[in-house]
Amino acid sequence: MNTSIVGKQFDLTEPIKAYVNGAVDALGKYNLDIISVRTVISADEKNGKKGFNVEFAINMAHKNTVVIQQKDKDVYAAVDLAIERAKKVLRRHHDKITNYKAEELVVIEENSEGSDDEIVPIRLDSYKPVEVEDAMNELKASDKQFIVFHDMEDKFRVMYKKTDGRFGLY
Repeated sequence: MNTSIVGKQFDLTEPIKAYVNGAVDALGKYNLDIISVRTVISADEKNGKKGFNVEFAINMAHKNTVVIQQKDKDVYAAVDLAIERAKKVLRRHHDKITNYKAEELVVIEENSEGSDDEIVPIRLDSYKPVEVEDAMNELKASDKQFIVFHDMEDKFRVMYKKTDGRFGLY
């Protein structure tokens, strides 16, 4: 990750640079492809009151640039507030790409009249990997005809009861 720190109308000291670099390094914990972070710190004086503007421009692969601006009277406080906002944005992006929406299994059932078929979506009970033996024991204990599960190799599997009392596995 490339980082650059620029000071406008403000002399950057080594402690401020080290503080910003440490804060930017903390953004790496989200395991996103951050290409570069550009930090611009500028002094701002209005009506005799001094303040600082901190701007982070975070470039990520396969995503638009995230720009965060923060103003405060203290440089360190402005950096802290901007980093917290950046962490929030990156955490949300990380959660979007790592959360998997629950898949639905579609089961076709016959009506009692037998003329029309009805599609009924059913949510799976567990999305965690299950041992084949555990799935067989669960199928034995229930009155279901089949069970759908992910095995330990993360394959989608179907175990079913045969008419002769044995079990089949797809």
